[in-house]
Amino acid sequence: MAVEVLERQATVDDVLREVSRIKSLVVDAVEDGVKTALRTVKQGREITEDTIHDARYAIKRNPLQAMGIVFAAGIVIGGIVTLISSHRD
Repeated sequence: MAVEVLERQATVDDVLREVSRIKSLVVDAVEDGVKTALRTVKQGREITEDTIHDARYAIKRNPLQAMGIVFAAGIVIGGIVTLISSHRD
């Protein structure tokens, strides 16, 4: 019986059924991927909004500390840029 099934030539209907099955699997996989990507973007947006809100609150509570942090970050970034540009010459 197994030999007969293997020896039987695939008909056009068999091929079309298999193509249709594969197509539906691919469509489902793509749809799942899109849903996951959209969910991830939404979560990332919410986390970013929460972080921005928290940063604004922290700046309002400690404005001098925030200015000091920004000043220090500017000094560090300026030093790094100067160091990189001096090595290129």
